[in-house]
Amino acid sequence: MNTSPERLWEECLQLLRGRVPDQTFETWFKPIKPLDIDQKKLTVQVPSHFFYEWIENHYRELIAAVLQKVSGNGLKLAYSVVYTEDDHQVAPPPAPMGSNQVFSRQQQVESYLNERYTFENFVEGDNNEFARAAALAIAEAPGGTSFNPLVIYGGVGLGKTHLAQAIGNKSLQDGTARRVLYTSSEKFTIEFINSIKNNKTTEFSEHYRNVDLLLVDDVQFFQKKESTQEQFFHTFNALYQAGKQIVLTSDRAPKELSGMEERLLSRFQAGLIADIQPPDLETRIAILQHKAQEDGIEISYDIIEFLAANITSNVRELEGALIRLLAFSSLSNTDITVDLAKRVLREIIGKSFSSSVSIEDIQRTTGEVMGVGESEIIGKGRKQEVARARQLAMYLCREMTHSSLKTIGLHFGGRDHSTVVHACKVVEDKMQKDSDLNQQIKSVKHKLEIGQF
Repeated sequence: MNTSPERLWEECLQLLRGRVPDQTFETWFKPIKPLDIDQKKLTVQVPSHFFYEWIENHYRELIAAVLQKVSGNGLKLAYSVVYTEDDHQVAPPPAPMGSNQVFSRQQQVESYLNERYTFENFVEGDNNEFARAAALAIAEAPGGTSFNPLVIYGGVGLGKTHLAQAIGNKSLQDGTARRVLYTSSEKFTIEFINSIKNNKTTEFSEHYRNVDLLLVDDVQFFQKKESTQEQFFHTFNALYQAGKQIVLTSDRAPKELSGMEERLLSRFQAGLIADIQPPDLETRIAILQHKAQEDGIEISYDIIEFLAANITSNVRELEGALIRLLAFSSLSNTDITVDLAKRVLREIIGKSFSSSVSIEDIQRTTGEVMGVGESEIIGKGRKQEVARARQLAMYLCREMTHSSLKTIGLHFGGRDHSTVVHACKVVEDKMQKDSDLNQQIKSVKHKLEIGQF
């Protein structure tokens, strides 16, 4: 063709811009970069495999129609997916639009690891800092630390599986372990039962004991399975005595695993036990920002903060809410706004969710009720009425948002967390005997609730 790929794709973008909402265009079409063109196809680059799948599933026909209109000769579209230097693999060749090719590296099937689970894309926060540090130490020297076994426990969707598999992936990548096996307790149980049925228990034992690093997910499901516990006990002992590394995950601390043999629990508690707690607001925001960046998605900070403020205990649900929001926006051809996020969030967790009252909302509304300017509340003024309004606003921020004390202090002119603690205590003490203060608190809350809906 007598045109450059850049010029042809720019003409396509001009048509696409008028056919989809601005948010959709910015998120899904603007990041696409033209690479090459020949007589049969236009090759473009997309930032991730997730991005490619989304475009194929939702905009395939639209792009094909636009490309046909611009080129006029039945030109096809081919995709090239970006892979970073950390992938250590050559990206697969571009596939024509509509093909069944999946852009993913060849997995090491014998390990059953998901290569997306790495330390690099595990967002660290105060809630998981210790567990991540222990996991990284093990990945660098499996069987060479006193952390054997490592037991990682915590609630659903907090990253236990991610961290366990990150150990396996890094160990293989760095060559610190040659034979790595990841399994779930359920899979272990099923394979053990089948080995008994097919008279292959010897092969089963050799399969699990001939590794350098064994990763077992959700060991709580071994509870009350006496024969499986017996087999796992011997597998554990064989690996441990051979100096091999064992990593286990559980939804609760080992001492809380009822229905487990004492000798097995004793083995679990002989190494290092690390818990993962629900992430704080700042970490949840970082997780969503990382997820959006990883998948090449542009989304405003206020949307991310809204989602993070209302989904507080489950990282998997948090990321799922972001994907659901993007899907709703694209399928309904509407821009992503806070109002749309509220609508989607209601469908996920019901109408009882907190409407994400912001610190700024509280500062403004408190000022209105108490006759003090918002700038005065944030500022350094020490007049009695200003100090009273500031303390009340700090108290309500702690009560009505998921922000940390540090974050609240930063929104009040850079004050430290101890100032916030003091303000909250002053207000709580005054509430015991100051009816006017209680009425002001009710008024602020009422105005905030009305303003949200």
